Amino acid sequence: MKHIYVAFFSFLLLSCGSTKVDQSTVLNPTNPKGVKGSVLPTSKDAPLESVKSKVSAKASSIDIEATMTFLTSDELEGRDTGSDGISKAADFIQNVFKNNNILPYFESYKDTLENYSDEVAYNVVGYLPGTDIELKNEFVIIGAHYDHIGLISGNGDDTIANGANDNASGTTAVLEFAKYFGRQKNNKRSIIFTLFTAEEKGLVGSKHLAKKLKDQNIDLYTMLNFEMVGVPMQDKDHSLYLTGFELSNLAEISNGYADKKLVGFLPKAKEFNLFRRSDNAPFHDEFNVPSQTYSSFDFTNFGEYHKVGDEASLIDYDFMAKIVNESVPMLEGIVNAPAKEVKYN
Repeated sequence: MKHIYVAFFSFLLLSCGSTKVDQSTVLNPTNPKGVKGSVLPTSKDAPLESVKSKVSAKASSIDIEATMTFLTSDELEGRDTGSDGISKAADFIQNVFKNNNILPYFESYKDTLENYSDEVAYNVVGYLPGTDIELKNEFVIIGAHYDHIGLISGNGDDTIANGANDNASGTTAVLEFAKYFGRQKNNKRSIIFTLFTAEEKGLVGSKHLAKKLKDQNIDLYTMLNFEMVGVPMQDKDHSLYLTGFELSNLAEISNGYADKKLVGFLPKAKEFNLFRRSDNAPFHDEFNVPSQTYSSFDFTNFGEYHKVGDEASLIDYDFMAKIVNESVPMLEGIVNAPAKEVKYN
């Protein structure tokens, strides 16, 4: 069993978002404390009407499961970047935005990558203007990657890496947040909801969007990313951990607005420097503002990472609904705070 976990951890370092990822990061370089972190060295149209996009006061496990079932269906063939399958996922995401008062941030929801040449690939980017005359000029990004690794060698006849936990779960959470805020319209700051492509190719989609928004010189307050939130952690007193936990006060702020210990520290996240391994990192690099990832993948609770076994049937939908509903007041608090409270140390 030990050699299996060693191999699994080694594979992790070479997989999700690993290609061309910077090997070190400097957090808040203008801070005289010089806080630093480092990474261990690593070498046909979708049936959009088939899933409801209605909004209720609280996210339900039934609606979450319906979304997850579509995003992980064999029809989407593992949502590989540039594939027909991921195009169907993008159409679905766009449809959810349209039906829930989320506007396209650019001319269309689909923003084609300029830094990816293998196939046509695009992020799906929605926008909800802020309601406060001053705070609306500040932005909060809530994001997740919706791509996965497509077709791989599997067990028997199954070759589709459906990517349920990685990262249909994060995608579904962001869509639930978009539904909620699109209905409530109570956000004082403007929110950009973005689903990234090409995370599995080396954070290519988030690098594209971070640079594009930086070129527009938007006033970005914070970037909040959701990655692998489909199953609960084992033997923890919190539901999510935060990458770069000790580098900012985001966990403290998050828990304050959630009114519970929703977010905690995972030593493995620091050991493998997961801060650099998901779509939060490019926004840190471009904007030097708190940009971090919430996750519940604790290296022991999900053995199907990057395998064909990452199926919707393994997801805990009651847990996902709990996470979404407990995260809403956290997000509301951050979006509506009268001043920028979240800061790097």
